[in-house]
Amino acid sequence: MTQRKYFGTDGIRGKVGESNINPEFVTKLGWAAGKVLAGRGTNKVLIGKDTRISGYMLESSLEAGLSAAGINIGLLGPMPTPAIAYLTKTFRSEAGIVISASHNPFYDNGIKFFSAQGFKLDDDIELAIEAMLEQPMTCVASDKLGKATRINDAAGRYIEFCKGTFPSELSLTGLKIVVDCAHGATYHIAPNVLRELGATVIELGTTPDGLNINDGVGATSMKAIVEKVKESGADLGFALDGDGDRIMMVDHLGNVLDGDQIVYIIARDALKNGKMQGGVVGTLMSNLGLENALSKLGVPFARSNVGDRYVMELLQQKGWSIGGENSGHVLNLNMSSTGDGIVAGLQVLAAMLRSHMDLHDLASGFDMYPQTLVNVRYTNQDIDYLAHADVQNAKQEAELALGKTGRVLLRKSGTEPLIRVMVESNDEAQSHKWAEHIAETVRNLAN
Repeated sequence: MTQRKYFGTDGIRGKVGESNINPEFVTKLGWAAGKVLAGRGTNKVLIGKDTRISGYMLESSLEAGLSAAGINIGLLGPMPTPAIAYLTKTFRSEAGIVISASHNPFYDNGIKFFSAQGFKLDDDIELAIEAMLEQPMTCVASDKLGKATRINDAAGRYIEFCKGTFPSELSLTGLKIVVDCAHGATYHIAPNVLRELGATVIELGTTPDGLNINDGVGATSMKAIVEKVKESGADLGFALDGDGDRIMMVDHLGNVLDGDQIVYIIARDALKNGKMQGGVVGTLMSNLGLENALSKLGVPFARSNVGDRYVMELLQQKGWSIGGENSGHVLNLNMSSTGDGIVAGLQVLAAMLRSHMDLHDLASGFDMYPQTLVNVRYTNQDIDYLAHADVQNAKQEAELALGKTGRVLLRKSGTEPLIRVMVESNDEAQSHKWAEHIAETVRNLAN
């Protein structure tokens, strides 16, 4: 595969004002994307964003670049990533552009693209955009400039879409649900979806100020929602991330359910109702317990590289529909063209109601192997930490000690300067011991 200069596994991401997340680069990115996409159909591109303060600046930059290329722009405002994928398809647009850094802090931001079909852009189009970025920027004639319009009913359209994925014969009446929107893009969507389906909703993380996205709330900070569920006597809790494409859940006792458990519940319910299409795709990070539990149900399981993009590729390759990551990206291609936290949560609620079980009992179908994940931040880009002899020796030492009762996974983050060390074992103390041993080896090199 041709080496990318700008695009990572999930678009282009970085610290605002540095790297490529600045007005100059993003304006040219909009132009380059416009030049590649121009003349393919409707000549219109949608732009949506999460709630970061930098979204205003980057939205204006993309708008200027696209207009200079002669592309019309539909501005969606703050909208979840899966909503932008859905609306791109329903508006028959050339592409959808998302301004978001997902679960990262407010000072990061990013740009990612969806195709006219609502999927992540094909590699060849990303490479064509990168090639165009190397060309001098030009501007079409004044009478050919793109126009920008604001799409005022975007939120209502997406709320109706989400509700439409929930069985019409079921109702959430009588359920008390805590929903944590991470002060992100779902703040005006998720609570309304659940209320309109009948639930009593307690809100967390629904007052964004541009600086508080993912700050102590949301799918990457579960303490707040666990406390709120227990304190309020709620039946369960939803925690979404900053752009709404991932979900974690909490049962009434305060136990956290990750993406693996959510995928299992959805897959088992699909199997029970005759809607299972092939098997399930997880990633290299997916818990061994998920693989074992699906095997007991007779459901095939395959692992992709880490990243919802790779889960999607393997699902399409196999013709399957259900997949996900333990981080909370959950895909069901019968429902949505990308990972959708709200839709995945509704599928779990439907499974609860159909089985007449609470979330705690519903999640008890398999035993999770204890996993220890340690992130080590690095600054020196010149060292290949994963290939370094010291790190390889530490990894081999751990694998020898664990034998067949566990596994070790080392990988570089695709979105941050982090080495991720994961050790999984049927013995929690051993998982922790060997993860820390390998992480310390990486730290010594990084420092």
